[in-house]
Amino acid sequence: MDDHSREHLDYEILAEIGKGAYGKVYKARESRGRQRLVAVKKMNVPEEPNAGIPQFMIREVALLRKIETFNHPNIVKLLDVSAAVRKQSLDLTLVFEYIDQDLSSFLSAAPKNGLSRDKIKDMTRQLFTGLDFLHTNTVVHRDLKPDNVLVSSRGEVKIADFGLARIYTYNIALTPCVVTLWYRAPEVLLCSAYMSSVDIWSAGCVFAELFLLRPLFRGYTEVQQLQRIFEVIGVPGEEDWPKDSPIHYKPSWSSTEPSTQLLPSVGSEENDLLTQCLAFSPNHRISACRALTHPFLSGP
Repeated sequence: MDDHSREHLDYEILAEIGKGAYGKVYKARESRGRQRLVAVKKMNVPEEPNAGIPQFMIREVALLRKIETFNHPNIVKLLDVSAAVRKQSLDLTLVFEYIDQDLSSFLSAAPKNGLSRDKIKDMTRQLFTGLDFLHTNTVVHRDLKPDNVLVSSRGEVKIADFGLARIYTYNIALTPCVVTLWYRAPEVLLCSAYMSSVDIWSAGCVFAELFLLRPLFRGYTEVQQLQRIFEVIGVPGEEDWPKDSPIHYKPSWSSTEPSTQLLPSVGSEENDLLTQCLAFSPNHRISACRALTHPFLSGP
């Protein structure tokens, strides 16, 4: 733990709980007032103080400020933001509500016989409720995966980590390298244009993982990831191939019908929702709003 993390007067750092490309996350306790447990995210700002705060950090803070005003139960709450210049570098600190674990940890501790249908339904409904809120407010998360979905001890599901999120507008230029490989939609793998439906694909992957207790598609290169996807959903027809992709469709690829039972061990309602989330064409993918009215999520 560095000295800088101890210098934040309002919070007592207790332990490091996460590390990413742009900084570290600590479990901490408020020094005053309610003395709540909080998560303190300390951002690594490149040591070019004259250049100011990098655009991606400004974007994350702006997005969090935008969505915090709604105080949505399925979005992690931003409690505080502070910035200071220390020893020729910029120290940006974000303070969030503390949630016990992420979905990866939750699934690793799940019983071997899996989660109950009711538990999966509840968690999936909360996930899509959070996504519907984001998409309604033109926010695309772009990195939805179990590590970025938090699960509280009370069973609350909260979407977190908006470092790659963007406000979506028509014809926006979006970065191709988004979403962790195993949860990356085909259009992103094919370097095609994309929109909020990339989050639906990722949510579908997470939904399947709640049943399997392991990732549905595990490729280690972009080509292999596409192969894993086609093994499950079938090879699309040329008419569904994105026209703007630099990767051209090969007629030699045999087109096969997508399976109607992506997860043979679960029921028809679950498979139908999963199939609509994992449609190859973004235009055929279900929206978060419509997913919430699907029989699997809207039923008792």
